[in-house]
Amino acid sequence: MYDKIDRYIERLLDKSTPEAPYWNIESIRQGKPPHWNYIDGCMITALLCAAEITGEQRYADFAEEFIDYYISEDGSIRGYSQEKFNLDDVNEGRVLFDLYKKTGKEKYKKAIFLLRDQLEKQPRTNTGNFWHKQIYPDQIWLDGLYMAQVFYVRFQMEFGGGDYSDTVSQYKHVRGQMFDEEKKLYYHGCDCSRKAFWADKETGRSKNFWLRAIGWFCISLVDNIDYIDDENERKKLIAIFAEAIEGISQYSDPETGMYYQVVDQGVREGNYLETSGSSMIAYAMMKGARLGVIDEKYAEKGKKTFDGICDKYLAVNDDGDLNLGGICLVAGLGPEDNRRRDGSYEYYISEPVVENDAKGVAPFVLCYTEVKRLTK
Repeated sequence: MYDKIDRYIERLLDKSTPEAPYWNIESIRQGKPPHWNYIDGCMITALLCAAEITGEQRYADFAEEFIDYYISEDGSIRGYSQEKFNLDDVNEGRVLFDLYKKTGKEKYKKAIFLLRDQLEKQPRTNTGNFWHKQIYPDQIWLDGLYMAQVFYVRFQMEFGGGDYSDTVSQYKHVRGQMFDEEKKLYYHGCDCSRKAFWADKETGRSKNFWLRAIGWFCISLVDNIDYIDDENERKKLIAIFAEAIEGISQYSDPETGMYYQVVDQGVREGNYLETSGSSMIAYAMMKGARLGVIDEKYAEKGKKTFDGICDKYLAVNDDGDLNLGGICLVAGLGPEDNRRRDGSYEYYISEPVVENDAKGVAPFVLCYTEVKRLTK
């Protein structure tokens, strides 16, 4: 099956343009005009990583062409609005550092500083953590750690003098507020004001453990551990990461190595083995083992998960094309006028399950690059 994955990636590129990426199913379904967003950011991140490990120049060329469409010469970004204070919109900015190094285009640097300016002004909770979005006041979501902190760390490394204390402090507060000591898992969200309809009135936590949220959290940690060059701050993140990986690992499906949409609910009716979060956990395990910050046993455990995804959800359709299925399209908490998104078990299993969406494809491709490193 591995030999077909390269052709699968090629097909996704063949079907995509910067204006209409085939992998962005949310935008397609909602008829959105081209805009800067985290879904495309995840895919471009994965393509740059794949280009590095495979030497496939087309991946790098596509990534540069794609990003060029969105960045103007003055550094302004198509379809981006700082006033939304949306951490999701920071995520795609992480690719700008590598593209700037590669090309020297000043517009990339200008866009980097525009996004950094958002973080400078981003509202914060009483713990000092970034609000997830302007429309989610006082709320921390695990997703947001991936969306903002990897960019933030890259900025501090390249332009900020290597001060990572703010990032590490935010992770420590998440560990203190959102980690369940009994289950050894992280809750999806926390409202520090305790006002959101979905939040526990005593703890502020949401009700359940959503797989992809934990996946975002784990890959944010392993990617930042890879970048941070301050050994003291790095050790603090390694401790949080190792604990999170040990916690989630106990919930893997024995047969496939995959993980369930609502992690701790196993084979409960309606629950299912989900691709995007499983890919994220597998990538984090394999990369963490490669970096030497978690036990080397996790390399094989992650590879088993990747193989399980290939066996269960990477399927050939009637036209002979590969498709990656089992991907939860989207899930969230609120806002106030969307009470269906209440963090309940019933809510998480009700969201659409799709094929070929970048929230699943991108971490799957990242997994593939780690498998290639393992087998070199």
